Amino acid sequence: MSLAMSEPRYPYVWLSVTEDVSDEASSRLFELGALGVEERDGTTLIKGDPGKVTLVASFEDHDTAGAAIRDLPEAWSPTLHEVVGDAWRDEWKKYFKPFCVCEGIVVRPPWEAYEPKANERVLELEPGRAFGTGLHETTSLVAGELARVESELAGQPILDVGCGSGILALIALAQGAKHARAIDVDPDAAAVTRENAARNGMTNRVEADTTPVHQIDRQYPVVLANIEAHVLIPLAVPIMAAVAPGGLLVLSGILVPQKAQVLAAYAQFVLESAPERGEWIALSLRAPRG
Repeated sequence: MSLAMSEPRYPYVWLSVTEDVSDEASSRLFELGALGVEERDGTTLIKGDPGKVTLVASFEDHDTAGAAIRDLPEAWSPTLHEVVGDAWRDEWKKYFKPFCVCEGIVVRPPWEAYEPKANERVLELEPGRAFGTGLHETTSLVAGELARVESELAGQPILDVGCGSGILALIALAQGAKHARAIDVDPDAAAVTRENAARNGMTNRVEADTTPVHQIDRQYPVVLANIEAHVLIPLAVPIMAAVAPGGLLVLSGILVPQKAQVLAAYAQFVLESAPERGEWIALSLRAPRG
């Protein structure tokens, strides 16, 4: 057997859709057996098709990927591709350089050196198997809101729902939070969050696991949830229940046209801030004081 034939082959489905159906398309891919879905647009490390959102969905085998293509709308132009070998896994790293995620905080990957300027705090981040370099606009929007309420974070515990790589939990800790509880449905995300906490000397300040949000048994003065609108809406009740009276809830992963729908789901809270960046919006909501 030749070397080329013995190399692993990874099937994936590639499709490009308009922004208004990207959430629907992503959900549909998961329903059809996708192991993961990468979203590419004009703001991500690897760009998508101009003016559209490109979704790249990985599948366990070619049969499952092919069946998914047959069940997807033709208008989405789904196509089957495959990657041969493992070199592609590290291809994205050449795009990940040190950057300022919000005022005073720089994120750098382990393979890049960075000399901090005066009053800069540097976080070392390896996304690994989890979503979240901090470069996406949804993440930087939350980071900006944390900077806005930095005095409110001081000495307080925070909850990060859907923690991914742990980037937002680490930013909150760098801005003065005392402790971060980070949860994610993906065990790899919880593990990567713990690894990144160790990289930054924050092991004792981070608890990361796969506890469902409805099983969180305490309330937090600050809660973060950078997920997607189609996930945030059905989780509104347990997420709000995790916020202490008078506490702050920061939601992201929301496209600007989805603002009203998300606000309706979280109508018990009062909108305090709604910064936008590109196609995305974050919602900072204040819980009633009881």
